[in-house]
Amino acid sequence: MKKSVLTRYRVMAYVTGVLLVLLTLGVIAKYVLDLNGADGFTRVVGIAHGWLYVVYLIFAFDLGSKAKWPVAKQLWVLLAGTIPTAAFFVERKVSHELEAKLAEQAPATAKA
Repeated sequence: MKKSVLTRYRVMAYVTGVLLVLLTLGVIAKYVLDLNGADGFTRVVGIAHGWLYVVYLIFAFDLGSKAKWPVAKQLWVLLAGTIPTAAFFVERKVSHELEAKLAEQAPATAKA
Protein backbone atom coordinates (compact mmCIF):
# COMPACT_ATOMS: atom_id res chain seq x y z
CA MET A 1 0.00 0.00 0.00
CA LYS A 2 1.26 3.47 -0.88
CA LYS A 3 1.41 6.35 1.57
CA SER A 4 -0.61 8.46 -0.88
CA VAL A 5 -3.65 6.23 -0.29
CA LEU A 6 -3.48 7.03 3.42
CA THR A 7 -2.86 10.74 2.77
CA ARG A 8 -5.89 11.21 0.56
CA TYR A 9 -8.06 9.35 3.08
CA ARG A 10 -6.76 11.60 5.87
CA VAL A 11 -7.51 14.76 3.89
CA MET A 12 -11.05 13.64 3.12
CA ALA A 13 -11.62 12.54 6.72
CA TYR A 14 -10.74 16.03 7.96
CA VAL A 15 -12.78 17.78 5.26
CA THR A 16 -15.80 15.56 5.91
CA GLY A 17 -15.43 15.95 9.68
CA VAL A 18 -15.20 19.74 9.54
CA LEU A 19 -18.18 20.01 7.21
CA LEU A 20 -20.24 17.71 9.41
CA VAL A 21 -19.46 19.80 12.51
CA LEU A 22 -20.38 22.96 10.58
CA LEU A 23 -23.59 21.31 9.39
CA THR A 24 -24.48 20.32 12.95
CA LEU A 25 -23.89 23.88 14.15
CA GLY A 26 -25.96 25.20 11.25
CA VAL A 27 -28.87 22.91 12.09
CA ILE A 28 -28.72 24.02 15.73
CA ALA A 29 -28.67 27.66 14.60
CA LYS A 30 -31.58 27.07 12.23
CA TYR A 31 -33.92 25.01 14.39
CA VAL A 32 -32.96 25.76 18.00
CA LEU A 33 -31.74 29.36 17.87
CA ASP A 34 -33.90 30.38 14.87
CA LEU A 35 -31.15 32.58 13.43
CA ASN A 36 -31.59 34.43 10.16
CA GLY A 37 -29.33 33.15 7.40
CA ALA A 38 -28.90 29.73 8.98
CA ASP A 39 -31.19 28.23 6.35
CA GLY A 40 -28.89 29.17 3.46
CA PHE A 41 -25.78 28.18 5.40
CA THR A 42 -27.26 24.79 6.26
CA ARG A 43 -28.27 24.18 2.64
CA VAL A 44 -24.83 25.02 1.22
CA VAL A 45 -22.86 23.09 3.85
CA GLY A 46 -25.27 20.14 3.61
CA ILE A 47 -24.83 19.86 -0.14
CA ALA A 48 -21.04 20.19 0.14
CA HIS A 49 -20.90 17.56 2.89
CA GLY A 50 -23.11 15.20 0.90
CA TRP A 51 -20.97 15.30 -2.22
CA LEU A 52 -17.67 15.21 -0.39
CA TYR A 53 -18.89 12.36 1.81
CA VAL A 54 -19.23 10.28 -1.36
CA VAL A 55 -15.58 11.05 -2.18
CA TYR A 56 -14.69 10.13 1.43
CA LEU A 57 -16.49 6.81 1.02
CA ILE A 58 -14.54 6.00 -2.14
CA PHE A 59 -11.18 6.85 -0.55
CA ALA A 60 -11.98 5.06 2.73
CA PHE A 61 -13.13 1.95 0.86
CA ASP A 62 -9.98 2.03 -1.27
CA LEU A 63 -7.84 2.34 1.86
CA GLY A 64 -9.67 -0.47 3.63
CA SER A 65 -9.41 -2.83 0.68
CA LYS A 66 -5.69 -2.16 0.25
CA ALA A 67 -5.08 -2.52 4.00
CA LYS A 68 -7.10 -5.78 3.92
CA TRP A 69 -9.38 -4.79 6.82
CA PRO A 70 -12.22 -7.02 7.98
CA VAL A 71 -15.71 -5.90 6.94
CA ALA A 72 -16.68 -4.65 10.42
CA LYS A 73 -13.67 -2.33 10.63
CA GLN A 74 -14.26 -1.04 7.14
CA LEU A 75 -17.92 -0.29 7.92
CA TRP A 76 -16.90 1.60 11.06
CA VAL A 77 -14.49 3.76 9.06
CA LEU A 78 -17.11 4.37 6.36
CA LEU A 79 -19.74 5.40 8.92
CA ALA A 80 -17.35 7.73 10.77
CA GLY A 81 -18.20 10.49 8.29
CA THR A 82 -21.82 10.52 9.48
CA ILE A 83 -21.19 11.04 13.21
CA PRO A 84 -20.02 14.54 14.22
CA THR A 85 -16.35 14.47 15.35
CA ALA A 86 -16.05 10.67 14.87
CA ALA A 87 -14.10 11.13 11.65
CA PHE A 88 -11.31 12.87 13.58
CA PHE A 89 -10.90 10.09 16.13
CA VAL A 90 -11.19 7.25 13.63
CA GLU A 91 -8.74 8.95 11.27
CA ARG A 92 -6.20 9.34 14.07
CA LYS A 93 -6.47 5.68 15.08
CA VAL A 94 -6.29 4.44 11.48
CA SER A 95 -3.33 6.72 10.68
CA HIS A 96 -1.28 5.52 13.65
CA GLU A 97 -1.98 1.90 12.79
CA LEU A 98 -1.18 2.20 9.09
CA GLU A 99 1.83 4.49 9.46
CA ALA A 100 3.40 1.85 11.70
CA LYS A 101 2.62 -0.80 9.09
CA LEU A 102 4.09 1.37 6.32
CA ALA A 103 7.24 1.98 8.35
CA GLU A 104 7.73 -1.80 8.70
CA GLN A 105 7.36 -2.29 4.96
CA ALA A 106 9.73 0.54 4.00
CA PRO A 107 13.19 -0.66 3.00
CA ALA A 108 16.02 0.38 5.27
CA THR A 109 18.30 3.02 3.81
CA ALA A 110 22.01 2.34 3.87
CA LYS A 111 24.47 5.00 4.96
CA ALA A 112 27.44 5.69 2.71
